[in-house]
Amino acid sequence: MKKLLVASAIMFSSMSVMAATQGGFNGPTEAAPLVQAKGGFNGPSAVPVLNTVKAASHADDNVAVELTGYVISSIGKEDYMFKDVTGEIKIEIDHKDWHGITVTPTTKVIIRGEVDKDWTVRTIDVNTIALAQ
Repeated sequence: MKKLLVASAIMFSSMSVMAATQGGFNGPTEAAPLVQAKGGFNGPSAVPVLNTVKAASHADDNVAVELTGYVISSIGKEDYMFKDVTGEIKIEIDHKDWHGITVTPTTKVIIRGEVDKDWTVRTIDVNTIALAQ
């Protein structure tokens, strides 16, 4: 019985540590964002990439985007509102794609992904999110 109790205590304490390091969106009163891991290719693309919310709002399905702006609010489980100087658009960021970074509505970020066009609504399916320099 004692072994079961000790094993349960260890499991629950390790789960709280893992949950604290997952990153994600926090409201305006939260602490500064965490540092993210670096790596990968950073350069020109052979595929045309849209870089404004206004352009993405009128794009076809699966068009690549790289937007710089702010995640301004959480509107659901993995759904957020994103804003740049040209407008606002709904984005979807899977929990695994945060990669440990935490942002607030005042944290400037770069999101990369593609347009998800439904009948009348366009959203951005985010593949990566990074802190803007």
